[in-house]
Amino acid sequence: MPNVVSARQIAIQCLCKWNNSKAFAETLVDKECNNHKISHADRHLVQALVYTTLRYKSWFDYIIEKFRKGRLDTNIRITIHIGLCQLFILGIDAHAAVFETVQETPRRAKGLVNAILRSAQRNYNDLLTERDTLPLHIRYSTPKWLVDRWISQFGEHSAIELLQWNETTPRLYVRSNPMRPIEILPPGLTPLAKAPNWYAVEGELPLEALKAGLLYAADPSTRHAIELLNPRANESILDACAAPGGKSIAILGATRGQAHLTATDLFEHRLPTLKNNLETQGFHGTEVAQSDWSQPCPEHWKQKFDAVLLDVPCSNTGVIQRRVDVRWRLNETEIQRLTTLQYQILQHAAEAVKPGGRLVYSTCSIDAEEDGELIHKFLTEHPTWKLIEERLILPQTEKSDGAYAALLICA
Repeated sequence: MPNVVSARQIAIQCLCKWNNSKAFAETLVDKECNNHKISHADRHLVQALVYTTLRYKSWFDYIIEKFRKGRLDTNIRITIHIGLCQLFILGIDAHAAVFETVQETPRRAKGLVNAILRSAQRNYNDLLTERDTLPLHIRYSTPKWLVDRWISQFGEHSAIELLQWNETTPRLYVRSNPMRPIEILPPGLTPLAKAPNWYAVEGELPLEALKAGLLYAADPSTRHAIELLNPRANESILDACAAPGGKSIAILGATRGQAHLTATDLFEHRLPTLKNNLETQGFHGTEVAQSDWSQPCPEHWKQKFDAVLLDVPCSNTGVIQRRVDVRWRLNETEIQRLTTLQYQILQHAAEAVKPGGRLVYSTCSIDAEEDGELIHKFLTEHPTWKLIEERLILPQTEKSDGAYAALLICA
């Protein structure tokens, strides 16, 4: 009879692999859960354990340090993180949390893990009270350089609100398809007051409606770039960084399928998914192509488009609530590398816009270096372009993903 792997063991495996590789946490969770063919309930527990542990990583390390000074094997530390996650955040019964975690510990370290978790359990109230007095980067498990950067950009009060928001569990949202009106709304969907045709999802995603192309899963923050672009019927429009296709679908939806859309992406292996998502929503015949916009604009696309949407690769600082491991991947050097790439892409994609045409530059970053500062540098160096409007969507204010979008006009 094959060994049954527990949800806690799978979560520990995911975090160990995450620690030793560059893989995304959500990718590892999906892969490991699929490999072990676990139940729906166990998959939810794995997700909760992995994502919550990453959200509280620095605080859990602080707790461990109180009861165990010095070096600790990484895999054992991760196992203790899993136990602390159950004790302090997930509200799992203390006896079960400690016992089940110790069960997943190698024999040589069972006593150590049990001792640290029991000490944390005994000091439960004191540790929670003390947490409110800790430095922000420990209290909210975010690298100090990033906390300092947010305080500098937004002020301490707003930065703390952002840190608090990033600790919360993200909601799921769907957008309706104007080309395929939905007659009976699936249960658990609540309309968003500020975003017509968008719904918050309570419980599970309405998979049948998604497969039928009646709905599309996306965050309402993505609508701002489309609103600024204001796509119109019969226009020639380029979505330059299009995969997996959410914004392309929104462009075509806004024009009832009447725009002449070209959708490109850097990675050729993502094009089938892009094409399939468009066709599932009822949009056939879109030109889909591979293109690297860090390189000069191809001659056949120069000054061809009435409008260009440029959703560039970015640091993802606006979606840390949803992508919990982003905070641990970033550093200031990476942001500088990204801004260099973003500027190259912006310069080259701008060459595809007709005189009098428009371009929307967007990111899911809230970092000024990638957003407003980059746009104003571009305007200084390209005086024929004018800024019409820019929007910075702060997640803690909008209760959505964070985003930035700027509408530029080519004179």
